[in-house]
Amino acid sequence: MNRTEFLKLCGILGVGLPMQSALASCQQSTVAPSSFTGKVLIIGAGAGGLSAGYLLKQQGIAFEILEASSRFGGRMRINTTFADFPIPLGAEWLETSPSVFQEIVNDAKVSVNIKTVADDPDRKFVGSSWYSFFEEYIVPAVLPHIRYDHVVSSIDYSNLKIQVNSSKGTFVADKVIVSVPLKILQDKAISFSPSLPAEKLNAIANTNIWEGFKAFFEFSENFYGEGHEYAISPKTDGQKIYYDASLGQNTQKHILGLFVVGKPAQVYLSLSDAALKKYVLSELDALYANKASSKYLKHISQNWNAEPYIRGGYMSDYADWRTVKILGEPVADKLYFAGGAYTDGEDWVSVHTAARSAKVAVGNLLK
Repeated sequence: MNRTEFLKLCGILGVGLPMQSALASCQQSTVAPSSFTGKVLIIGAGAGGLSAGYLLKQQGIAFEILEASSRFGGRMRINTTFADFPIPLGAEWLETSPSVFQEIVNDAKVSVNIKTVADDPDRKFVGSSWYSFFEEYIVPAVLPHIRYDHVVSSIDYSNLKIQVNSSKGTFVADKVIVSVPLKILQDKAISFSPSLPAEKLNAIANTNIWEGFKAFFEFSENFYGEGHEYAISPKTDGQKIYYDASLGQNTQKHILGLFVVGKPAQVYLSLSDAALKKYVLSELDALYANKASSKYLKHISQNWNAEPYIRGGYMSDYADWRTVKILGEPVADKLYFAGGAYTDGEDWVSVHTAARSAKVAVGNLLK
């Protein structure tokens, strides 16, 4: 069963997106107290890495997060100047119940105030974003532990203590949580000693990672309605959709979003900014009776393939769940994996699944 089939099954059965069984509830147990007193290194400050650090902080466990770039968030990124509401350049939709916010915070004393609106089949943030949620509720607890501009090149787990080499030094830990984009491992940007198990190496090498591109165009009026979704054939090649990015926002601006992953994204990746404007407006003029060019005001774009520490969109919705499960499994009781690509195989690639995978990873680590 691939992710698309799984999500459809959940909709038919009326259940949420679980971590242990397609027929189970979404209730997630908290991380159990542990006698573990060692140090943990987390590689990557995306949704999985931040969530893992946050849970370790709640347990009083010593940890550091090594982030290759100069910012936290991974594929969660927003622009706050293009419009009068946050523009999500990366992770945008909520693909489960809003109750997941409280689940991620994992603290009944904290009240989460995040508004969303239905955007079938998902939900959109109102005046907020996934990035904003993490920035407000998760990052303050882990910010002192993040080490920026540390590009990890190797992880040696052959001895009792694990040695991690980065561009700014060497670190030693008892456990390591790997939470980098799967493309980083696929490109062998991080070496492991000893080598990862053959089964995991095969899973890494044989997973299809879609290209990723987003753009936002502001127009003087809404001539596009709810937008337009393209029928991609075969479906496994990716997705492409123009959508009303202003939906549900307290705004008078007319902003059309372009979300495209997989093979359909390839045409956009090498375009200059001027060429992108020309290409998109021509495409929209063909869809909407030549209304786009005359109504155009401005645009921005985000090419995720060009990000040096991300290098792509995300794992295909049509990956084999058994492969995904292998990606998420720990190695030698020393290496653990957290993030949208490292789950139990029952759902993947979304922000909430990255956070849930972190809870599983931390739980396994502290056993």
